Amino acid sequence: MRNVEIKAKIDNPDLKILRVMQLTNHNCITLKQHDIFFKVTEGRLKLRKFEDGSGELIYYKRSNKFGPKLCDYQKVALSEYSCGGIVDILSASNGCIGTVKKTRKVYMIGQTRVHIDDVEGLGNFLELEVVLTDEQDTETGEMIARDLMSKLDIKNEDLIANAYMDLLNESMNGTSESINGATNESTNESKEF
Repeated sequence: MRNVEIKAKIDNPDLKILRVMQLTNHNCITLKQHDIFFKVTEGRLKLRKFEDGSGELIYYKRSNKFGPKLCDYQKVALSEYSCGGIVDILSASNGCIGTVKKTRKVYMIGQTRVHIDDVEGLGNFLELEVVLTDEQDTETGEMIARDLMSKLDIKNEDLIANAYMDLLNESMNGTSESINGATNESTNESKEF
C-alpha cells in the first residue's frame, strides 16, 4: 500500500479542525493510540495498540524529508489476545525503541486521511495521508497534498520531516529545534491499554 504524506506542527488545532470540516462531509473518528516502535535494519516497525486492546502491526518505509513524501507500508490487524504476546516477542528479538502516545482525530477529504494529533510530550500536529490507487503515481499524490496544504493553510515552515518517535528521542536528548524543547516521559512500552 502507498500514501503520500506530510506532517506539520500546528498551534491551533481547533482552527485546523474548522478548516477541515469545511472540506468534508465525513464525521470525525477519535482514537487513542499507543505506537510501540521496534528496532529494524531498514524502515520502521511498530505495533499500534487501541483502547479496546486490539492493534495493528505496521511496517513502513518513508524518507525523512520536508514536504510531501511517499510512504510504502504493510499492516496486519491484531486481536486483543495477540497484541501483548507480539510486543513481548518483538521486544525480545528486535529491541524496543520507545512508545508514542497520542489522541488522533481522523477525517477523510476525498482520498486523503487527515489526522489532527495531540502527541504526549510533543504537542499538536496535522498529518495528511493521500491514499494512492494502483494507477496513481507519486506526483499525483504530491499535487493532492499540496492543494490540501494550501486549503488548510499549512506553510512549508510548519512541516516536520521526522516521525514522532524521532522527535521524542530528539527532545529527550535536547537536540530538537522543531519541537521547542518538549520533554518525553513515555519512551518505554506502555501497559495502559
